[in-house]
Amino acid sequence: MIHLIAENMAPIMFCSLVVFLLLGYPVAFSLAANGLLFFFIGVELAPYSGNVINLSWPLLYAMPERLWGVLSNETLLAIPFFTFMGIVLERSGMAEDLLDTIGQLFGPIRGGLAYAVIFVGALLAATTGVVAASVIAMGLISLPIMLRYGYDRSVASGVIAASGTLAQIIPPSLVLIVLADQLGRSVGDMYAGALIPGLVLTLFYGAYILTMSIIRPASMPALPLEARTLGHGITSLVVALAAAGAIAYAAHVLMTPTVGANADIWGATVGIIAIYAFTIIDRGMNFGLMSKLAQQVIIVLIPPLALIFLVLGTIFLGIATPTEGGAMGAVGALVMAAAKGRLNLAVMRSALEATTRLSSFVLFILIGARVFSLSFYGVNGHVWVEHLLTSLPGGEVGFLIVVNLLVFFLAFFLDFFELAFIIVPLLAPAAETLGIDLIWFGVLLGVNMQTSFMHPPFGFALFYLRSVAARVPYVDKVIGKKIAPVTTAQIYWGAVPFVVIQVVMVGVLIFFPQMVLHYKGKVVDPSTIDITIPELPGLGLPPLGAPAPGNGGAPAPTTPQPPANDLSKPPSFTSPEPQPQQHPPANDLSKPPSFN
Repeated sequence: MIHLIAENMAPIMFCSLVVFLLLGYPVAFSLAANGLLFFFIGVELAPYSGNVINLSWPLLYAMPERLWGVLSNETLLAIPFFTFMGIVLERSGMAEDLLDTIGQLFGPIRGGLAYAVIFVGALLAATTGVVAASVIAMGLISLPIMLRYGYDRSVASGVIAASGTLAQIIPPSLVLIVLADQLGRSVGDMYAGALIPGLVLTLFYGAYILTMSIIRPASMPALPLEARTLGHGITSLVVALAAAGAIAYAAHVLMTPTVGANADIWGATVGIIAIYAFTIIDRGMNFGLMSKLAQQVIIVLIPPLALIFLVLGTIFLGIATPTEGGAMGAVGALVMAAAKGRLNLAVMRSALEATTRLSSFVLFILIGARVFSLSFYGVNGHVWVEHLLTSLPGGEVGFLIVVNLLVFFLAFFLDFFELAFIIVPLLAPAAETLGIDLIWFGVLLGVNMQTSFMHPPFGFALFYLRSVAARVPYVDKVIGKKIAPVTTAQIYWGAVPFVVIQVVMVGVLIFFPQMVLHYKGKVVDPSTIDITIPELPGLGLPPLGAPAPGNGGAPAPTTPQPPANDLSKPPSFTSPEPQPQQHPPANDLSKPPSFN
């Protein structure tokens, strides 16, 4: 019996961890306690395991070095920077300005407020990277307006929660930083691979709202005329955007000879700066060349876009690492908050508290995971998991389907950080053995882990929305009518369609991997490469394969080689007669030397 336990220590250890988590113990302490407990058991059972267990007491000396590796990891330093940036932006009122302006822009069409929430959710994801900040901000600002004008409660709550979770997959996502660290890949590559899937998922959300506005138009009415305080003016906005595009294209053409492939990014930057400066001058001097709506949209949108460029643009251009990009983003958020007059001691204190809390949470989980992995690797748990997963039927596709189903169901009970620190290190070796690109694999898991925020009844995004949604009837101050509260069941049912969309997105990524693999750049066919060896000028050497100079270009005479041994006759062991050596003539000393 003891031999059976010793030889199956890895599955017993993994099941024990699941039991610890289901009992409700904190994840970090469950990982560390489970790792230390099975380390002691493994050391005692090692003689009975048939060399399956490779644990010994001196192995504990490696623990300080493993923990120092966690503390000195510069990649994870980006997490507090992006968290601080997100909290400062949320406190600065950027979300409120964006939702109000974009809501006015899309207001005249059915589902306009829902489109505005999706668009602003994507922008907040690209600037904050924090799900809680996005969901709470949009829940406080947009949900009362959507209920005021007759939106279906399930649709309104679902679109707010789902749009907030876009911060999971759109760079600079905190989850992508952790996944890149656990998979041993570049954060910049992970960001580049996740950008297109994040935008496509945003379009899927918009397509769902479009479908619902056609099937059930009463569930998402247009904004009434009296609520459109910025009036009309779409034409001037379109003209302004066209002018910005023309300027950007001209700058792109002019900069291509000097900056090469990055000319499109610099051209877009020039176009945006030009239209923003023109709008500021038009509003400040009261020229009246642009409508009020166009002025508000451009002035509100450009600062977040500039912050996105400051963070993501510098990373994609290779100017800054993700950690440096996060530091610049934090400084940019402080500048934006100060420019709006909303940077004060209370904002700084709340941002620092939230950043410290999240960073400590991540650090403790990572330390617990290091303790657990030391014991788990010592009982050859990684070999057990790799053999288990690589033997699945269906090869690469079968592995991806099973792993995504596993992560989907574990997301009902585990947070995305817990999934990233516990499950991903076990899955990565098997994926690499099967030849799966780990950036593609990481983006797949990132989209899948998004569902951990939306799963009823444990989704954190649903809890965030529940905390700010009305629980009792209230009287709306604008229209003076009594508004019914939002029930928990309505929030849960509203999340279900968006969970289905996220699962569909996982399937799309499995069957269309090029959406992620474009980060590698253009694939070069080796058969089309032509290697030309240049001549060596100035050394007096002929080209390779050409005859030596002299003799009129004829080839140089070759020294005759002795004939090969004739193997058709028996060998002769007689020594050849010695040949007389010819000595050069001695110098004639009777005459003076000649130097010609």
